[in-house]
Amino acid sequence: MQLNKLRIPLFVIASILFGVKTYIVYRFMFDLSIENALQEFILFFNPIASAYLVFAISVWLKRKNQMKYIRWTALIGSLVLYINLVFYRNFTDFITIPVLFQGNNAADLTSSIFTLIHVEDLLLIIDVVIIWFLSKKMFDLSVDFSKSGKIAATAVTFLLLSGNVALAELERPMLFVRAFDREYLVKNIGVYNYHVYDAMMQTKTKAQRVFADSSEISKIENYIQENADTDKKSELFGIAENKNVIFVSIESFQNFLLDSEINGKETTPFLNDLKERQDTIWFKNFYHQTAQGKTSDSEFIVENSLYPLGRGAVYFTNAQNEYHALPEILDNNGYTSSVFHANNKSFWNRDVMYENVGYDEFYGQQSYDVTEENSFGWGLEDKAFFSQSVDKLKQQEEPFYSKFITLTHHFPFEIPEEKANIDKYDSGSETLNNYFQTARYTDEALEQFFQQLKKSGIYEDSIIVLMGDHYGISEFHNNAMGEFLNKEITPYEHIQLQRVPFMIHIPGYENGEIREEVVGQIDVKPTLLSLLGIEAENDLSFGTDMFVEDQQKFTALRDGSFIKEKYVYTEGTCYDRETGEPLESENQACQPTKEKVEKELSYSDNIIYGDLFRFYDFTDEG
Repeated sequence: MQLNKLRIPLFVIASILFGVKTYIVYRFMFDLSIENALQEFILFFNPIASAYLVFAISVWLKRKNQMKYIRWTALIGSLVLYINLVFYRNFTDFITIPVLFQGNNAADLTSSIFTLIHVEDLLLIIDVVIIWFLSKKMFDLSVDFSKSGKIAATAVTFLLLSGNVALAELERPMLFVRAFDREYLVKNIGVYNYHVYDAMMQTKTKAQRVFADSSEISKIENYIQENADTDKKSELFGIAENKNVIFVSIESFQNFLLDSEINGKETTPFLNDLKERQDTIWFKNFYHQTAQGKTSDSEFIVENSLYPLGRGAVYFTNAQNEYHALPEILDNNGYTSSVFHANNKSFWNRDVMYENVGYDEFYGQQSYDVTEENSFGWGLEDKAFFSQSVDKLKQQEEPFYSKFITLTHHFPFEIPEEKANIDKYDSGSETLNNYFQTARYTDEALEQFFQQLKKSGIYEDSIIVLMGDHYGISEFHNNAMGEFLNKEITPYEHIQLQRVPFMIHIPGYENGEIREEVVGQIDVKPTLLSLLGIEAENDLSFGTDMFVEDQQKFTALRDGSFIKEKYVYTEGTCYDRETGEPLESENQACQPTKEKVEKELSYSDNIIYGDLFRFYDFTDEG
C-alpha cells in the first residue's frame, strides 16, 4: 500500500518498467554493438522516452479506461519486442512492413522458430505481470489531471522525443537520410520508433511508382554507361556458346566451410577437390549481397544484376514490375529455362516472380516424390532432390538454362544421426555445431549430382555454376565463430565471412584457376552472358563481367558496406583489405567509393520502386 500513499501514476511506473526491460533486451539480447558512451546513453534513454510517449497517452482517457489502456499497451508492446527478438536471432536484422506481407512463408518456418525461443524469454513478461497487478482498483494508480496537467504530461513526451532525435542526429548525422543500416536506426531511435519510420518509408515507396517518369531511367542509363566497361570483352567471351547452363544455388553456404575439418575429417571434400581442378574456375573473393530476402534476394540479384531492397524482398514487394532478367534474355537467344526447387511454389512468391522474369518451367514440391524416408529438415533431402531432378532435366530442350536450389543445408541445420558423415562441432552455438554436418551432406549430394549428370549424357555439353546464396551463420553466433576461426570477429572479419563459394565448372576446359578479384552476385548475369557469347548491349545492370581485366570496381553490400581491391569499408570505418587494420587517418580513401555505392543503391531502389524499366526499350538485343 506504500504505492497508494506515494500516488505514483501507473503510466509513470509502466514507462520505467517497460523502458528498462526494453533496454535490457537491446543491450544483452539483441547484442547491439556499442562503440562509445553516447551510444550507450542513447540506448538507455530511448526505450524509457519511447515508453513514456505511449503510456502518457492514458492521461487523456477517462479513469476507468486508463488501466485497461496501460495493461494492453504493455502486453502488445512486449509482443512486438519479442517478435523482433526472435526474428533477430535468426537474421540479425529487424522486421520491416514488407517482411510482414511474407507471412505465407511462416508455415515453412515452424521447426526453425522453435529453436529461436529460449526458456529465459519468460523473464520478459515480468514487467507486464507487475503492470497488470498494479492496475487493479485496490491500488487506484489512475490520474485525473486538469487540462493543463494533461498538456504538461504530453509536453514532457515531446521534450523526450525531441531530445532523442537530437542525440541520434548528433551520434549519427543524416541518420534518416542514409538509413541503409536498420541496426543504427534501432540503436538511436528504438525499435518502436523504427517501426513508425518504416511505415512512413513504406508509404513513400508505394508513392514512387505513381509519380515516376521516363526521365529517371534516362539519368540512370547515363550513369551506367559512364561507369560500365561494356565495350570490353574478356578472353573467355563465347567459350560456352550454345552450351547448357546448370546453375546450382547452394543454401546457406559460406566460404569458411571450404578446407575446414571437424575432428580430422574434411567438411567439403568434393568442393575442396573441385575448386582445384583444371576444368574449374573458382572466385575465392566472391561475396553474397543479399538483404532481408535471403535466397530470393540472391536469385533476384543474379537474374537482374540489380541490388536487393533494404526492406523486404523484391520477390514480394515488386514481383509484377517490368524486368529484363537473365531467363528472358536467354529465351531471346534460343534457350529454354527452368527452376528446380523442392519447396512450395508460393514460398517467396516464386510462382509469380518466375513467370514474370521469363522462366519456362518451375519444378516445385509438387513435382517430387517426397516421403518420410527421403526428407528431413525443410523437406526433400538434397540427394533425393538431385536424383529426381536429373530425369526431368533430360527431357528439356537444349540448350537450356536450369537453376537448382538446394534445401538440406538450411537453418537450423538439423540432420538425422544416421545420415551425418561428420561429427558435430563443439561450441556454445548449437547452430554452428550442426552447420558442418548438413554442409557435408550437401557436399556429398553435389558429388552425386555430378556423377548423375555424366551418366545422363548432359555433362559434356554443359557448364555447371555453383554459388552459395547467402550466409548461414549470422552475427548472433560471433563468439562461436571466433572460437572456430581462432580470431575475434571484428566488423572487418564479419565482412570477410560474407564470402560464399562461386565456381564455374567447364568440362573439357584445361585452364582452370583460382581468381583473386573482388566480385559479387551482381556480376553473375553479365559474366554468364559473356561466357555464352551473348551481347546484351541494351541491358541495364550494375554488375560487370568478372573476367574483364583491370576494372576499377567495388562490391557493395546492402547496408552501404563495400569491398575493393585495397579497402574494406563497413560501419563507418575504412580497413586495409589485406591486413584488416583500420585506416583512420586514411578514411578519405574510402570516401569517393562510399558516395558511389550510396548512389548505386539509390538508383537500383529507384528502378524497383518506380518500376522504371517500363519506360525503357530493351528490344534491340545483340
